[in-house]
Amino acid sequence: MECAWKPDEQGLQQILQLLKESQSPDTTTQRSVQQKLEQLNQYPDFNNYLIFVLTKLKSEDEPTRSLSGLILKNNVKAHYQNFPNGVSEFIKNECLQNIGDSSPLIRATVGILITTIASKGELQNWPELLPKLCQLLDSEDYNTCEGAFGALQKICEDSAEILDSDMLDRPLNVMIPKFLQFFKHNSPKIRSHAIACVNQFIISRTQALMLHIDPFIENLFALATDEEPEVRKNVCRALVMLLEVRMDRLLPHMHNIIQYMLQRTQDQDENVALEACEFWLTLAEQPVCKDVLSGHLAQLTPVLVNGMRYSEIDIILLKGDVEEEDEAIPDNEQDIRPRFHRSRTVAQQHEGGDGIEEEDDDDDDLDDDDTISDWNLRKCSAAALDVLANVFRDELLLHILPLLKELLFHQEWVVKESGILVLGAIAEGCMQGMIAYLPELIPHLVQCLSDKKALVRSIACWTLSRYAHWVVSQPPDQYLKPLMTELLKRILDGNKRVQEAACSAFATLEEEACTELVPYLAFILDTLVFAFSKYQHKNLLILYDAIGTLADSVGHHLNKPEYIQMLMPPLIQKWNQLKDEDKDLFPLLECLSSVATALQSGFLPYCEPVYQRCVNLVQKTLAQAMLHQSQPDAYESPDKDFMIVALDLLSGLAEGLGGNIEQLVARSNILTLMYQCMQDKMPEVRQSSFALLGDLTKACFQHVKPCIADFMPILGTNLNPELISVCNNATWAIGEISIQMGADMQPYVAMVLHQLIEIINRPNTPKTLLENTAITIGRLGYVCPQEVAPMLQQFIRPWCTSLRNIRDNEEKDSAFRGICTMITVNPGGVVQDFIFFCDAVASWVNPKDDLRDMFYKILHGFKDQVGEENWCRFSDQFPLPLKERLAAFYGV
Repeated sequence: MECAWKPDEQGLQQILQLLKESQSPDTTTQRSVQQKLEQLNQYPDFNNYLIFVLTKLKSEDEPTRSLSGLILKNNVKAHYQNFPNGVSEFIKNECLQNIGDSSPLIRATVGILITTIASKGELQNWPELLPKLCQLLDSEDYNTCEGAFGALQKICEDSAEILDSDMLDRPLNVMIPKFLQFFKHNSPKIRSHAIACVNQFIISRTQALMLHIDPFIENLFALATDEEPEVRKNVCRALVMLLEVRMDRLLPHMHNIIQYMLQRTQDQDENVALEACEFWLTLAEQPVCKDVLSGHLAQLTPVLVNGMRYSEIDIILLKGDVEEEDEAIPDNEQDIRPRFHRSRTVAQQHEGGDGIEEEDDDDDDLDDDDTISDWNLRKCSAAALDVLANVFRDELLLHILPLLKELLFHQEWVVKESGILVLGAIAEGCMQGMIAYLPELIPHLVQCLSDKKALVRSIACWTLSRYAHWVVSQPPDQYLKPLMTELLKRILDGNKRVQEAACSAFATLEEEACTELVPYLAFILDTLVFAFSKYQHKNLLILYDAIGTLADSVGHHLNKPEYIQMLMPPLIQKWNQLKDEDKDLFPLLECLSSVATALQSGFLPYCEPVYQRCVNLVQKTLAQAMLHQSQPDAYESPDKDFMIVALDLLSGLAEGLGGNIEQLVARSNILTLMYQCMQDKMPEVRQSSFALLGDLTKACFQHVKPCIADFMPILGTNLNPELISVCNNATWAIGEISIQMGADMQPYVAMVLHQLIEIINRPNTPKTLLENTAITIGRLGYVCPQEVAPMLQQFIRPWCTSLRNIRDNEEKDSAFRGICTMITVNPGGVVQDFIFFCDAVASWVNPKDDLRDMFYKILHGFKDQVGEENWCRFSDQFPLPLKERLAAFYGV
């Protein structure tokens, strides 16, 4: 076999020529090389040439040989199943014979090639691979041992699941003890490979490793102070994973491990320090954190705080010492991160809060410096301090305060900057303890907003936003006004990083302040509109968000001719500039959706072109999806985000314009398009189309009604609580449809009622979904009491508990009318849970008169039914506030 294949000299020269050309920076040359490679793939033995250059042609330079191997790797990835038998055998043999090449680059390339073949399902079809590699580990020749280990490490990374399955006769039972022997090898590179191999099997709790867990941990401890950084890094990584998986085995040594990690977090090698710093983040999530870490806080706090300083390299990369106004320099398009659109979810308003309660996944996390490598020691230290502040609260503050005093007023800007970051990191966890210091600190931070260093100005923006809640709780003239004034100046800063931080911070302030901002609207809009003309691409996208959040926060107060005159022209100008394929439409459409909802009738002059374009975007996307489905090779699949964002803006229009949207709907095919969207396989598309269905049902039901027979079965099949937001919006839409249909809803109740009752009784269902489910059950019962009342006993208790906390509003009103009607039809269904009904009734602040009468009749009817004595015994179980409220409002 070996001798059978020999390269043809001319063919070899041609391929070498190609490999040389492909190293040229010129894109035209690159393109022609790609085409020639594609053509050569037609020849069965092309891949033989590639492996020959990699392993046999020692006269060639290493980069060319390695490149030949990498091209072969791509061919294996794409076409391995079509390789003739002889070719794949030849390649496999060559790989195993050359894994010990004297060049590290060639060894690594062969290793990559081996793992690529192995991951193409070839571990089963290459039975000699693992035994051979394990045997090569024992070679006296360093290169052979290192090459084999490099290949094994890649295989462990790529094929961990298969290695631990019955498919292969459990090779790990041999491999893991073998790897452990090499922890003590005299070569640091080999020691490092050995740990890295075993580390692949910690998180999955692989049986073969769990059997040897004690020798593994002992060996790790033995390597703790290895002189090789890569080894220390892998030791730290192992310990971090063991925290999650085998805390039981680490606990006896926890004191020493913590002392060790304290040293490693200050390691000279930043990669080691970063791995070690992850330890604190992971430990904070473990229940034992408080017990084991309490005694070490005094040592740990300064270490984390020191890690939060910018390094000298960071400062050079961020041009922190060069005072630059870079606002006129266009952005590098690669730096702009993809944005994810958060599809519309319908939620209820709650007592005590202003806005809608969002599940808190805010983006005010510690991402203040995203231009350097995304995750670094500074961010990890800050994140660790943040989570530890949430665990230890004021206990951590004892250790932080003395440090903070020193940092915040320090002469050196780098030190001061890190102090401001510390202050922001602890904001959430230590808020209670910080309150005493805020009257002094907030004015200092506001002063830092005009520091001469851009990095100080930008971090001050972020930290102030973390205390926005407190600022807004104080009299506005004291902190809110000065903070807002300074932040607005920073939105117009000459430095792009500061603009970005200020815009994000202002959006957070808007969410907290809500209508407190109304007196300053003209002043705010002035700034935001001016920023339009000033911003480069990336910050423009954040500006849209700040404008959208402003609209959400002040609502209809924005609907004044002078504000509309300021705000709409620049938005519409951008809207006209952007093409339908431009992803910048996403944030702009989201922004317009908030603006349309806030302006209500004020948006009328702009609604027609906006509506038309949204319908077009939906239509285009659906058409493209159908083409792709019928001919996947000829047509790309569309980016469905365009359709999702367009549906959400249509919802915003329907909500803002109400009945005024009727003519636009009448003149378009939106309902046909929605029928398709409601059946899309992408959940977010369905989620947004159900939100739009609910909004159109409220705005112009005459156009929706003819489609109800088609829509209802689809809504029924989407009541699957695994997809929370889809289920939530479908549920809400059913409730809105019920109100409009009245008694005509009767044929559809059976399609949905059973699922709704199941959802309301499910444990751990999110609050928003529970509330919407309860409202929809109530509304169905209101319009079809005969159909729903018989099931009363199955849902009355969770129904009452989920609606007691939402505010008086139309939706709550119709739902309670429904429950009262059903109780009248089936009083027996509520008897066992009557105390829950009493509690829910008492949650009303001021129900409409006729609803109050319904409550009165049911309460008194129950009391008369059971008699005075039983009622007294029953009402003695009530908590006092409930007893008092019912006596005061309903005289029972």
